[in-house]
Amino acid sequence: MLSSCNLPLTAIICAVLLISGCLVAGEYAAQGPIHNRDVDVGFSHFRPKYYNVFEKRSSPTGTYVPGNVTCPNVASYVRNATSLAANEVQYIENRQALTSPYLISYLDRLNLTDFNATDFLGNTNVTIGIAFSGGGYRAMLSGAGFLAAFDDRTPNATDAGHIGGLLQSATYMAGLSGGNWLVTSVVMNNLPTVGELQSSENVWQLSNSVINPGGWQLVSTAEYYSNIIEDVTSKEDAGFNVSMTDFWGRGLSYQLFNYTNGGPNVTFSDIRNLSSFQDYSMPFPIVVADGRPYNTKIVSLNSTVYEFTPYEMGSWDPSLYAFAALDYIGTNMTNGRPVGNRTCVMGLDNAGFVMGTSATLFNQFLLQLNSTGIEGVLYDAAQSVLEDMSSHEDDIALYEPNPFYGVNPDISYMYNETALTLVDGGEDNQNIPLTPLIQPVRNVDVIFAIDNSADTDYYWPSGISMTATYDRQFSTQGNGTLFPAVPDINSFVGLNLTARPTWFGCNAANITGENGGTTVPLIVYMANHPWSYFSNTSTFQLSYEPDEVAGLITNAYNVATQGNGTVDTEWAKCIGCAIIQRETERRNATPTAECQACLTKYCWDGTVLSTNATNATAQPSLVLASVSKSHATMVTVSRMILGVLVLGVAVAVMG
Repeated sequence: MLSSCNLPLTAIICAVLLISGCLVAGEYAAQGPIHNRDVDVGFSHFRPKYYNVFEKRSSPTGTYVPGNVTCPNVASYVRNATSLAANEVQYIENRQALTSPYLISYLDRLNLTDFNATDFLGNTNVTIGIAFSGGGYRAMLSGAGFLAAFDDRTPNATDAGHIGGLLQSATYMAGLSGGNWLVTSVVMNNLPTVGELQSSENVWQLSNSVINPGGWQLVSTAEYYSNIIEDVTSKEDAGFNVSMTDFWGRGLSYQLFNYTNGGPNVTFSDIRNLSSFQDYSMPFPIVVADGRPYNTKIVSLNSTVYEFTPYEMGSWDPSLYAFAALDYIGTNMTNGRPVGNRTCVMGLDNAGFVMGTSATLFNQFLLQLNSTGIEGVLYDAAQSVLEDMSSHEDDIALYEPNPFYGVNPDISYMYNETALTLVDGGEDNQNIPLTPLIQPVRNVDVIFAIDNSADTDYYWPSGISMTATYDRQFSTQGNGTLFPAVPDINSFVGLNLTARPTWFGCNAANITGENGGTTVPLIVYMANHPWSYFSNTSTFQLSYEPDEVAGLITNAYNVATQGNGTVDTEWAKCIGCAIIQRETERRNATPTAECQACLTKYCWDGTVLSTNATNATAQPSLVLASVSKSHATMVTVSRMILGVLVLGVAVAVMG
């Protein structure tokens, strides 16, 4: 992999950044002002705060470098995926002791007709999952708007027409790629509100690119890169191979974690030490990545889907079917047991590294380079840098040693590999992290699937993430998971199912499965759409001005609430009906007339188009009156390419 740095890398990077900074500044200034708001949801009322710090951390060295510890006396650090981890089971039980009474009060506040929440849910747990899709900062910021709408701490979020409290009622929260940046930033900062993150002076300062930082917590860009390079090379000098994701993850940490220097000694397993986790006030977080074997670039539906939780990492897929204790994944193991003496390694699960793992954009950018419209010298330079990364396997996240070495040799594709190689969790087209939430052992009743993908020519979702997860259940990797029927992509777009909330799996009797399909979650699908702002920015845009940030967040809040209930005054009640639908079916009960009206309005009725959708290549109009402008694609792509070239210099010098 990468070798030690022997040249004045900081000076080279600064020279490149000086040039790229001037280019980017000139491009951005030419765009003119952007007006973003149509509905004010009160984010300006928030004030930043300093979040709780950890009393202890899992990094034994107190730095980015993993370190040796004495192994605990356990039989194995790896288990087969036959059930949930005991720690997760315990967390969910305690979490639902909070969510169940809260959900009753939430449903009471909706004032559903002919429905008594206490009588219906007094002895029942309804398991709610929220899944945030990938899509770079667009997905992070749009996802933040949904999260703000779900959070009862957001000003006015519990007023009529709003849906605040859904977050407090949720059991699980999953993120992938840019959606993972949102989930991990919220979780690692101890569950602040979106408004607190948005107004903080220490995090989410997105006008400064993660690659061309300018400001932030460090005195200068040179010092920023110097610190990151020192962290990564120190890890390598300690005997651990590194990859581009080490640099990428450290850069993201500076921007998204409110810890000194981005918390180089903060691990993902440290979530367990946060007060919001210890008192069970946060939904159980899950991060998703894909496996990519050596010497490959394409990631298919048959790829292994990995998940990270505060306790474990691994996969339910039959190509691995195992989970490893997260805090010990840096230990040299065979079949789950340490090799040689009783020395283990902790600290490899650095929080930024895990966050970067789910969003290794470089491999995806190489695959999509031909569709960017970039030509000439800039194209050649970007292609050269990206292909060099790929040829050296630097465009992946490298977990070495492989914690699953020797595990399940009869089925695992990784049992004889010395390193585990992971990439962006959306590269198999499952850009919404649904796979962890449809596992039967998690008993999820309803999933709010937030799709901020950029599938169409104008960077809007097309529903392909849903069709990919539906198709996967019929492959060997499906492993008994079930997913409701969904239409093809052409019908998804042509029937405007991405332009309004759409529910799938409303009638469990139509799903073949245990207990008449009632163990399969209902999916509430909500996609990015221009309500008050053209939020279709490029996945590869790495910097956002405050007006852009506010525009994307407010737009998503409008999507989530149907314009604060102005488009559909019954929308909040319909959310309540979706939540209780599976339990209603399990009791063989009939939905109330009010809920039946919601099911009729929002459930996909099985219709598909026999002709090509006429709106597949069209730019949708704003739902609400606004003076917002969309962004210039070439500007955002150029920003990413300039950033790639900077990182390419780093790799080339270290190589």
